[in-house]
Amino acid sequence: MAGSRVVASCSLVIMAFMAVATAATVPAVYVFGDSLADVGNNNHLLTVLKADFSHNGMDYPGGVATGRFSNGKNSADFLAEKLGLATSPPYLALSSSSNANYVNGVSFASGGAGVSNDTNTELCITFDKQIEYYSGVYASLARSLGQTQATIHLTKSIFAITIGSNDIIHYAKANAAATPSQQQQYVDALIQSLSGQLQSLYNLGARKVLFLGTGPVGCTPSLREMSSTKVCSAVANAMAVQYNKAAEGVLSGMAAQHPDLHYALFDSSAALLRYIDQPAEYGFVEAKAACCGLGDMNAKIACTPLSSYCANRSDHVFWDFYHPTEATARMLTATAFDGSAPFIFPINVKQLSAI
Repeated sequence: MAGSRVVASCSLVIMAFMAVATAATVPAVYVFGDSLADVGNNNHLLTVLKADFSHNGMDYPGGVATGRFSNGKNSADFLAEKLGLATSPPYLALSSSSNANYVNGVSFASGGAGVSNDTNTELCITFDKQIEYYSGVYASLARSLGQTQATIHLTKSIFAITIGSNDIIHYAKANAAATPSQQQQYVDALIQSLSGQLQSLYNLGARKVLFLGTGPVGCTPSLREMSSTKVCSAVANAMAVQYNKAAEGVLSGMAAQHPDLHYALFDSSAALLRYIDQPAEYGFVEAKAACCGLGDMNAKIACTPLSSYCANRSDHVFWDFYHPTEATARMLTATAFDGSAPFIFPINVKQLSAI
């Protein structure tokens, strides 16, 4: 028994050391993207794309709605936890302070954002605007730390990006009969913009990039509900696959051009489809309908204080008509952190953080 206790104690010490070492390797996370990572930026906007009301946040510590489009925590929270860090705070909450501290990370993610500036332009912080805000943060860090130390700090930090879902959802809803060629043309246009956006971030110090690819958005309750047979939108899912593949091409090309750039790409589409196609195998009961909402499949109206909601959020893949539950986000982030190809490649987040 004594030997077992010694082994257990040693294991705990090793685990604690590894967590401290990871946190020391990654001083901060700078988050860009959409509602899958928004931790409250949209609370500060005049927009209908908000989640700062019940039943959102019912499983978040304290049971409060924080602006996360979830019943609890989202991928940004779980990524920070895995790295031994606090969740990066929303930029719009920090920027109002005269003593804003950006050294510990910032989130620019905004519900509704897309790669294209035409996606929800007046309702969110567009990806281009997020990068513009970050350029100001970059300048602030250079002033406060000095250019050399700011460069070192950013080189060690992780830049987490989850963007593209809203563009594809909007296109698929408006072009249900699009041909494969038309779908590819739209994806190509997105990738052209994305390439420039990623290059801008590189120019502003990003050296460790975690790109969270678009999930199988055709299987979200909202798009399923549009089908008379409640099946996934083939157009949206095909475009998600095309987009993720092309994004990997952009990142691998950039890494070849810039040897100091390292990246991990998470194929959210392939990873999430496992839960949707084989829910019971992963501990889920419901993989089609939303937990919270109104109407058919709880997908006609978003999650609001007037909506009904499921009793057990952990057995649902989807929280509302677009977003995953806390349970789903936790599992996906775990796969991205220490999983392997074909879900996360060429390295995982744990390996990326150790560089």
